[in-house]
Amino acid sequence: MAGKTQRLEVVTPERKVYSEDVEFVVVPGSEGEMGFLPGHTPLASSLKIGAIRVTKEAGAKPLRIAITGGFVEVMDSRVTILTNAAEREDEIDRKRAEAAKERAEQRLAAKMPDLDVMRAELALKRALNRLKLFE
Repeated sequence: MAGKTQRLEVVTPERKVYSEDVEFVVVPGSEGEMGFLPGHTPLASSLKIGAIRVTKEAGAKPLRIAITGGFVEVMDSRVTILTNAAEREDEIDRKRAEAAKERAEQRLAAKMPDLDVMRAELALKRALNRLKLFE
């Protein structure tokens, strides 16, 4: 029988954002949300911009971590998430996220000829993702 917890690690090129034993993890898969309990079948998948929801113990409020996409690997009651950027909800500065959203919206509205539209749209998606954690 599978154990009651699994190890979750969220890793960026700069740091290990999260590394603890948890009961349940939900990730924003590229084809939809996926949830993992201890003992899940081995799996590897791509992730999209979104939030990871982590339940450390039954009945506890889930912790949310904003990510910019990446990959998840599940094996031997270990969930490893590799992403370019991740922020725990308690690390996010709401005013900074709102300012980033405003800047991205202004860039897109200005329609300057040298505008990198994809980059501006991605910046807007990241800011909106951070702000969603405050809802």
